[in-house]
Amino acid sequence: MTAARLTQTFERRTFLLGAVQGGVGLLLATRLGYLAVAENAKYRAASESNRVNLSLIPPRRGAVLDRNGVALASNRADFRVDLIPDRLVDADATLQTLKGLLDLPPDRVADIKDKIDNSRGFQPVEVASKLDWDKFAAISVRLPELPGVIPQRGNSRYYPSGAAVGHLVGYVGPASADDYVREHNPLLITPGFKIGKDGLEKAFEVRLRGVPGARRVEATASGRVVRELGTREDVPGQPMQLTIHAGLQEYAARRIGLESGSVVVMDCLTGDVLAMVSMPCYDPNSFSDGIGRIEWKMLSEDDHVPLRNKVLRGLYPPGSTVKPMVALSFLEAGLDPHAAVNCAGGLRVGNRVFHCWNHHGHGSTDMSKGIYQSCDVYFYHFAQQIGMDTIAKMMRRMGLGGEFPLPYPGQSYGTVPDPAWKMRKYHKEWAVYDTVNATIGQGYMLVNPLQQAVYASRLASGLNHMPRLVLDRHAQPPPSMGIAQDHLDLVHAAMNEVVNGRGTAGKARLPIPGVQMAGKTGTAQVVGLNLGNGKGGEWKRRDHGHFICFAPFDKPRYACAVVIEHGGGSGAAYPVARDVMTYLFDQTKAMAVLEDYERQWGGNLQQRMAAKYSAYAAKFGATAPRAPGDDAASDDDTGDTRDDEPATPETDAAPPAPEPDPGPTPSAAAATPAPVPSGAPGQ
Repeated sequence: MTAARLTQTFERRTFLLGAVQGGVGLLLATRLGYLAVAENAKYRAASESNRVNLSLIPPRRGAVLDRNGVALASNRADFRVDLIPDRLVDADATLQTLKGLLDLPPDRVADIKDKIDNSRGFQPVEVASKLDWDKFAAISVRLPELPGVIPQRGNSRYYPSGAAVGHLVGYVGPASADDYVREHNPLLITPGFKIGKDGLEKAFEVRLRGVPGARRVEATASGRVVRELGTREDVPGQPMQLTIHAGLQEYAARRIGLESGSVVVMDCLTGDVLAMVSMPCYDPNSFSDGIGRIEWKMLSEDDHVPLRNKVLRGLYPPGSTVKPMVALSFLEAGLDPHAAVNCAGGLRVGNRVFHCWNHHGHGSTDMSKGIYQSCDVYFYHFAQQIGMDTIAKMMRRMGLGGEFPLPYPGQSYGTVPDPAWKMRKYHKEWAVYDTVNATIGQGYMLVNPLQQAVYASRLASGLNHMPRLVLDRHAQPPPSMGIAQDHLDLVHAAMNEVVNGRGTAGKARLPIPGVQMAGKTGTAQVVGLNLGNGKGGEWKRRDHGHFICFAPFDKPRYACAVVIEHGGGSGAAYPVARDVMTYLFDQTKAMAVLEDYERQWGGNLQQRMAAKYSAYAAKFGATAPRAPGDDAASDDDTGDTRDDEPATPETDAAPPAPEPDPGPTPSAAAATPAPVPSGAPGQ
């Protein structure tokens, strides 16, 4: 190898190496130029996002107002703390720190652990809300050692009347994973944001939600906020005004007291629903924070079923409350109201005797006496002549078995039986004893309390009301039902006698001078007389109590229906109706009666619920079973429940339980009735 050859080889290698280096340099320069020029906007945005944090501000929900502008659901400012499970480094250590800083009880810590286990990692989990400033500040200063903890100031949903509006308004709660999958809206996983879970809150979610705001802040790499760059305010949701009277709603809920029942009040002029109460009920304020172990155990073990909306989902035999509408069907069929039958305490139908509630009999009984004395024999006798098809037609016109356009899923419609229905349902012919059963509101008949209130308002006014919950001051007046006024007048007069004359509910008289209330009692049997008389003993074997009414008698303005489950008969229902109707005319008198009751019951509604919760917490603490998801609290069965009648045909007419005693004489009508606890003997 010569020197020239070595030099040539070295130079060639040097050239190749230089070419490679030059090519690499050119590629790097080209890439850098591309990133600096073509991708400038992209990386400028990425750089800005490292420096600037953008977060959504949950919108304030629209308020739910009563007819007078009183808030049934509103918002209030509060301090809260949330956890983001994905960002937690040591969940147990973080919870122990929060437990000490926020004084969390053991059952609350257990609830938070349950929610962390059940949530998707990105879903915020509420730790505490409605904090005072000291606790909020204690969390805020320790944020560097609490990754995944988010303290914030915001607005929370607030229900001033608490449990009184639980089933009416519903409640809100954090969005579930299924909600996020359906909507894919980042707002749903924003800490502090909640959506409607039940009732009107769920039905009107789009209207109430609003538009979120946004906040831009400059932050360091460690997340420390340097300065705020700008804020776009949220747009609150639209308010919604209901036909409900807030004071009446709360009064009715409190007046039900220790009983399990429902109250519905309607305006006889418009069909507006003024009160729609199902008690006992959950407190939507506590449900909005998530269903805890203690609360779930307390509610799920209650045999009064506080999670069920009894107004729409409760089905009951209506008992003797159907007799005024049965009388109207008789009149439209041409029966002379003066036609009488002798009541000796029972009537033989075929080879059986069907008893009247008064085993001593009522003597000669015409239509008016049949209503105000609630004589079963009168209706047994003439119902066989008129026929069930005619009676059922009138019942449906009055609203029984009807479906009403209210924003609640899962209404139970009950049953108005007739021969065609029985053949379709059970493949059996209609029998005469089926008519006897139905004419006193027993047997196959099932109604819900809203239907009874609609029936009472249509009966009082002669107008074809459809119940309304959303206020519309320009709505068209309801049309006439086409029932002859003299027929209505006769039935009204007989119902006035029920309360103010020789009838079965003398103690239901209003303590309002110059205002008389007309009504009709009803006792619906739960078990046969061979198992008990329905008045006492085991709670679930007592009869249901019903009462429908309207006032003033001579110019109906308000109609009401009350159902008390297992109250022992109508004597448990009409004192509630009396006091609720009194509230509409004289709030002072009504409140005085209520306060006397609540002293006997151990406090008002909130105090009794708080005492019960404290007792459960002291007894069970964190050992209470895990609560299900938030959605389990609502009783929303959206399936068709029109056929909720008994699976086994009830074709034997058991004698109805005795109606209450007539009460005081007509001369005592103006006297203020002394408070008598619901279900007291002799009512």
